[in-house]
Amino acid sequence: MISITKVESTSNTLGPVRQTYAGSAEIPPMAQAFKQVSQVVRETGLLRRATWFYIAVASGIAVALGGLITGFILLGDSWFQLLIAAGLGIVLTQIAFLGHEAAHRQILTSGPANFKLARIVIASIGMSYSWWDSKHTKHHGNPNQVGKDPDIEVDTISFLEEDAAKAKGLIKLITRKQGWFFFPLLTLEGLNLHFLGLKYLLTTKNVKGRWIELSIIAARFVLLLVPVFMMLPLGMAFAFMGVQFAVFGVYMGAAFAPNHKGMPIIDPNARLDFFSKQVRTSRNITGGWRTTWLMGGLNYQVEHHLFPNMPRPHLAKAREIVRDYCAANNVPYTETTLIQSYKIVIEYLNRVGLAAGSDPFDCPAAGQMRRA
Repeated sequence: MISITKVESTSNTLGPVRQTYAGSAEIPPMAQAFKQVSQVVRETGLLRRATWFYIAVASGIAVALGGLITGFILLGDSWFQLLIAAGLGIVLTQIAFLGHEAAHRQILTSGPANFKLARIVIASIGMSYSWWDSKHTKHHGNPNQVGKDPDIEVDTISFLEEDAAKAKGLIKLITRKQGWFFFPLLTLEGLNLHFLGLKYLLTTKNVKGRWIELSIIAARFVLLLVPVFMMLPLGMAFAFMGVQFAVFGVYMGAAFAPNHKGMPIIDPNARLDFFSKQVRTSRNITGGWRTTWLMGGLNYQVEHHLFPNMPRPHLAKAREIVRDYCAANNVPYTETTLIQSYKIVIEYLNRVGLAAGSDPFDCPAAGQMRRA
């Protein structure tokens, strides 16, 4: 039995729609809370590397990739190739999960070795490790904090009312119902991730490992595109790539979106302690080992944000420790099912999108008179 000590804290109940923290007075410092939880986690051995687990995962991915390549060769000129394309999108996302874990130093014993592995793995799926790391590090340090978390910056989809209110033209039409458009738009997210990574590598100064990443990305596209366009009719080849990009984008977005979207938004000037900020802005997804496999461990988002270098198979045990501690100290700990999380995300985005609506009391004639 783990002993949990109660420390002074607040018990605010947070809904799924935006609730802004304006200052540290609302949430007393809980540095002692995180210190105690960290001690229990270390003593339980949950920060130890899980080498055999990652060897097994990498082996499984290699077998799946080999099966897809074999299927691609055997099928030849057939529209069943689109199933191979969908499978490739799924496997590439699983590889992305490994790259994410390597970047967080979860796989190998040393930091530099993990970073080198992450660079190779992420570039091998066509993305830039340098670009991803530059934004993901900021996200972990300031989740859902306005002006500091790049994951809530507007990119077609608006995550803040003030961004939605600025939308114009076609983007404004999308923003008004952006919750319903969210998953369809994810079919383009794969292309977007590749584009943003390449843009970063080609336009940003002083990028470490720039040419290594560009070389790997170029080799990756050659190894993928040449066989596809040589062995398949032109239309089928484009369809193959379209399905692969679409599945990759939807899978990536569906795995990352439930973690913070619809959770409280933090004011840009607020100063919150690490424990409160990470727990209150993160959402766990229930479902056991199946969900863990499906989401690459991102279903334990609270624990991942508290202990970013904790290996995937240890997160479930850490959840028990963190959840019990939060319950003892009246700290809101959010977890829900995957389907319910998508419902929350859609509702939240639609609520934000209302800010893009036109003012019902502002008629064109009145506007012309005011301008006159």
